[in-house]
Amino acid sequence: MEPQVGAARGGRPPLSERRRAQTRLDIAREAVRLFEARGVAATSVEDIAEAAGISTRTFWRYCEGKEDCVRPLLTTGVDVVAAALLEWRFGEDVATVLDRAGAAAGEVMADAPATQALLRLVADEPALRSVWLRVHHDAEDVFAAALTRSSALPPGGLHARVGAAVVNGALRAAVEHHVALRGTEGLVDTVREALRIAVSGLRG
Repeated sequence: MEPQVGAARGGRPPLSERRRAQTRLDIAREAVRLFEARGVAATSVEDIAEAAGISTRTFWRYCEGKEDCVRPLLTTGVDVVAAALLEWRFGEDVATVLDRAGAAAGEVMADAPATQALLRLVADEPALRSVWLRVHHDAEDVFAAALTRSSALPPGGLHARVGAAVVNGALRAAVEHHVALRGTEGLVDTVREALRIAVSGLRG
């Protein structure tokens, strides 16, 4: 994952980029559907490619592996939070920014039932959990870059790095806690509350 994600760059991506992103999402959704029905071990790359209506060669052009192909469904939340952090300034009330991020996340998840299924699978499938943890490891660079750009902090500074870890930890903990206890209804509200708690501790 690049430290500067699509949602944080501003502006609308070129059509070719949007088409590539849509293809990756289509592959991810079909992979999750098959994983849910058959399990990860019993699903092959060929199965996913066929379900997505593409060749195996095209699959490998877009994805690094069978499990890794679900990443687009997991990085959407990272993009939303990074964009919110870019609009925030230390010392400001975080409620408005986080409510906006929550609304954006709600719009995304309302059209992505595969994301909800994937979040349930992450807890029980070690290979998918490994992808989930790598996504959050990479997310700290994204959040640190956003915090640096939204403040007077020097690039690569410890404050931004620690702040990114706090936000990242809150995001991951909220999702895992909510899915484990209550499924996915109200997930956006849980994430919003966790982020409000985390970011309020960063206010100058």
